[in-house]
Amino acid sequence: MRERGSGSLFREKYRDKKTGQLKVCRTWTMKLWVGGQRLKRSAGTASRAVANKKLEQWKAAVRQGVYVPDADQTRFDDLAALLLDEYRANGRKSLDRVEDAVDHLRAFFAGCRAQAISTERILAYIRRRQDQKAANATINRELAALKRMFRLGEKAGRVVRRPYIDMLPERNARTGFFERKEFDAVLAHLPDDLAAVFEVAYITGWRVKSEILTRHWSHVDFRSGWLRLEPGETKNDEGRQFPLTPDLRAALERQRARTLVGEGATGAIISWMFHRAGKPIKSFRRAWVTACRKAGIPERLPHDFRRTAVRNLERAGVPRSTAMKMIGHRTESIYRRYAIVDEAMLKEGAVKLQILHDTQQGPAANVVSLVDVTRSRRLGSSTGRVTGRTRRKIGRGLRGKSSKSEEKIMVGRDGIEPPTPGFSVLCSTN
Repeated sequence: MRERGSGSLFREKYRDKKTGQLKVCRTWTMKLWVGGQRLKRSAGTASRAVANKKLEQWKAAVRQGVYVPDADQTRFDDLAALLLDEYRANGRKSLDRVEDAVDHLRAFFAGCRAQAISTERILAYIRRRQDQKAANATINRELAALKRMFRLGEKAGRVVRRPYIDMLPERNARTGFFERKEFDAVLAHLPDDLAAVFEVAYITGWRVKSEILTRHWSHVDFRSGWLRLEPGETKNDEGRQFPLTPDLRAALERQRARTLVGEGATGAIISWMFHRAGKPIKSFRRAWVTACRKAGIPERLPHDFRRTAVRNLERAGVPRSTAMKMIGHRTESIYRRYAIVDEAMLKEGAVKLQILHDTQQGPAANVVSLVDVTRSRRLGSSTGRVTGRTRRKIGRGLRGKSSKSEEKIMVGRDGIEPPTPGFSVLCSTN
């Protein structure tokens, strides 16, 4: 008699649509009661022995609590919905990037069961994206979204296992920054509504789109001398403030005067610090690319201003902890990625190193060869003492050059006394 809860195997019957005859399936079906519900799964084999082994594995998974009843029905679209809902519920700022990554993943995995998304299939996706000339960093962001989908599916009880996903190496660390002459050349070709924006970016290193273009006049205090970012407005959700240096104050005052002229012409109050005819600036890519091309540096990005600001703070000798607060880097490892060392800084370091070497060397020491003063090479016993006649010759030779206030003594070149044969003798002043 079969033990209760041990499950069973059977072959399902079906009726042929053409003949109406009742037939039996070749493959076996497994049946098991889980949590008071009857579950059926196809064993996918015509061998009863293999089907029985799969039934035992199924029962073991149920006993260990790793069996997920709906795992067979979970598809890629279900996992993608979990990911997007999680981003929207938490108000994540990178939602647009995740949506773009999900679109690329959906083009390849749409309709796939979650269990069918194996490591081999993911490698096929990577090869396809590489054939489409996608950068490794872009593919990694998409793979990270896929990883997050499976983690959320596992927590929600929708998947049994997560496939192994290996990330690609990234060797595209950006190193661009602006010298002052280069920035002035670009600034000369920017329209008036963008000039002040990038002047602020050059000085502060703040992100143009999310941290500068979002400023209102309520965020600047000319009397106290601060430009502010409120908590929750930055990438790490921490508030930040930058002191109004003379150049930064001058740029903001020019922008304020331009805004007052616009308010007088339209009769409306303009709350935005940077605007086009009173409306917030949404896009500036075409104007930026055109200005860089006319300045002769077409490969520069607005994000290069962050590296430029960090490098300028390093050159100015600002303490790293202070610079991190001003720019908005939470960890020192991220700050170091932006602290680009250019040729001028390397040359300055070489000059400082040479000054140190010159200071350490000092004036040349007066070295007298032991062979020259002894001539006959007559030394005393094995203890290394100089003979009496040699001492008298040395004494007569040095008597005229020394005085009672400046007395010379003889020590070995390496500071070990008494000197050994073949050593030169260093005459040092006490």
